[in-house]
Amino acid sequence: MALKLTIEQEFSQLSERVKSLDLHPTRPWILTSLYSGTVCIWNYQTQTMEKSFKVTESPVRSAKFIARKQWIVTGSDDRFIRVYNYETTELVKEFEAHSDYIRGVLVHPTLPCVLSSSDDMLINMWNWEKGWECAQTFEGHSHYVMQVVFNPKDTSIFASASLDATVKIWNLNSPTPVATLNGHSKGVNCIDFFMGGDKLYLLTGSDDFTAKVWDYETKSCVHTLEGHTHNITSCCVHPRLPIIITTSEDNTIRLWDATTYRHENTLDYGLQRVWAVGCKQESCQVAFGCDNGTTMLKVAVADAGPTQ
Repeated sequence: MALKLTIEQEFSQLSERVKSLDLHPTRPWILTSLYSGTVCIWNYQTQTMEKSFKVTESPVRSAKFIARKQWIVTGSDDRFIRVYNYETTELVKEFEAHSDYIRGVLVHPTLPCVLSSSDDMLINMWNWEKGWECAQTFEGHSHYVMQVVFNPKDTSIFASASLDATVKIWNLNSPTPVATLNGHSKGVNCIDFFMGGDKLYLLTGSDDFTAKVWDYETKSCVHTLEGHTHNITSCCVHPRLPIIITTSEDNTIRLWDATTYRHENTLDYGLQRVWAVGCKQESCQVAFGCDNGTTMLKVAVADAGPTQ
């Protein structure tokens, strides 16, 4: 059976290079972090900018909402984590978190903790209820750690993607990895967990131009998605729709059937390289951050019947 996708562009905004984005869980906001060192909040309903923060002169490679605290947390090339109140725009906290560029920040869904991953090959966990102390350092990668993501079935577990071409699985209580996934021939830039029926899978995207689907239980690769012609920069499985989304330095967004892994569509909105993707839990919208700005799509899926 083939999927029939209906794709509508809902929001588009030109800007400097977007390195990360995040969607607010309850407000119509897209948080973008820019290579220029600025962070912006766009309202995709009114098509206007709500807020803008000049964080640093260095690239801000990752920014996330901490909605329960009305905060934004950022990680940048100057090695600092900074926390802002997004209502007042005041700086809540800043501290040097790593000895090299910070590639990603990740907010724990329930604990008062943020994970940060860095070119220093480390992942650190910061507890904001204890003055942002470093509660744990996770060590095991041999190259830059590009992204970390929590296991949705057990949020004491997370996975990391690294330019050492591996994915590692970690427990929050242990400084060393509990498993390593090998299969990509070049560095791994991005990672996501997803459920396929009652089974848990991992999705990874790499500088080898492929994305891979892994069986989490067996830690084995079950499918390779091929078609991009340059490094894959971000990937996710939509929380509501049965589609895998990959983005690339080849300027395109590719949509794949999350069940059959069939390639369904290739999109290019003329914004050059695509660096980031963001989805909202209860929405059919998907946002993308690119060299020349941000775009948001509304995607609908229907079953088109058997393929010819």
